[in-house]
Amino acid sequence: MRVRTTVLASLAAFALTSALPAAPAAAAPGAPTARTSRPGDIVTSAPTAFHTQPGVPTAAKAWHITYRSTTATGRPDVVSGTVLVPDDGTRGPRPLLAWGIGAVGLADDCAVSGRFPQGTSSEAQLIALALGRGWAVAVTDYEGLGTPDDHTYTAGRSEGHAVLDAARAAQRLPEAGLSPEAPVGVMGYSQGGQAAGWAAELHASYAPELRLKGTVAGGVPADLPTTLEYNDGGPGAGLALMALTGQDAAFPALRLDSYLNDRGRGYVDFMKRNCASLSTIGGLFLHRSEVTVRDPLASPAWRLALRGSLLGTRAPDHPVYLYQGVVDELIPYRVGAALRDRWCARGVAVEWKDYPLDHVTTAVAGIPTALEWMAGRLADEPTRGNCAA
Repeated sequence: MRVRTTVLASLAAFALTSALPAAPAAAAPGAPTARTSRPGDIVTSAPTAFHTQPGVPTAAKAWHITYRSTTATGRPDVVSGTVLVPDDGTRGPRPLLAWGIGAVGLADDCAVSGRFPQGTSSEAQLIALALGRGWAVAVTDYEGLGTPDDHTYTAGRSEGHAVLDAARAAQRLPEAGLSPEAPVGVMGYSQGGQAAGWAAELHASYAPELRLKGTVAGGVPADLPTTLEYNDGGPGAGLALMALTGQDAAFPALRLDSYLNDRGRGYVDFMKRNCASLSTIGGLFLHRSEVTVRDPLASPAWRLALRGSLLGTRAPDHPVYLYQGVVDELIPYRVGAALRDRWCARGVAVEWKDYPLDHVTTAVAGIPTALEWMAGRLADEPTRGNCAA
């Protein structure tokens, strides 16, 4: 009962802002295309606004962008996002943080780039802490949010590409005045933690020119099969169905619709038209067996696709900070700890910290220490991690 009460209270705190329709994101005229030459190239850009609360201005310059990226299957695509630069009078190079946003939902109206001008993004106040340190921030919407096609929620490789390409795009946006020689950090929690982890693992092969100094990843769904089973019939059951929908968007050959019954198809249709809070509340304590005619997790094709988003199979080429709630009701503690162990075994300088808290509370409580750790990496301070502790 305690877990149910905590989850419902947390969702209620975010439900109002997440349920509000987002204003259309600003964009330059013309339909975005993927015909630019390199991942990270700007397709469109236009000034926008960044508010941490409705009607509350911030000292930051902001641009809505669309930029070239790469899908989970290696095809070129176009992703939207926001570039933020502190309006603090500072001249010269400044660090850049590529920020992976947590789950916002499947509908285009949920895209965070459309919520920043309204002040209705639940993560805006956390991002403002990074801006307050003088860092620029590039925030991706991920594939299929605010752009054509469906959102590939939990498709790790696509998310990692989108994060790294957001950093590239920010550096290539002339108005932002960012240097490609400046240090870069990657940060994210929950879905953003998965995206950050994938960006860390892909950096050396996909975007080696970025001077990536450190990655912060919290509440990471590093092992999707284990996480989905953990959430079956639990408070994150709606998010689990969203994850299956996102995987199906990334890999249409999975044919999720053929596994769903009428009730399941109704849920998926609802989720594609709404944002994370309503989708989570609508799917609370739902069992997968209630919405399917056969279990996709029993299918070899589905197991292969889900294992394709497993983190910890390659070593990031820079230090990593991982944090996890011990009583996280959405991401099993053992999933975060196992990711730590896999990276430590590969020789990564991992700094690990856990909190005796649930998922949402850990996201908020963990941010000051995470930002302090990141500040050390951006300043080239050495770190050995605590793998041997």
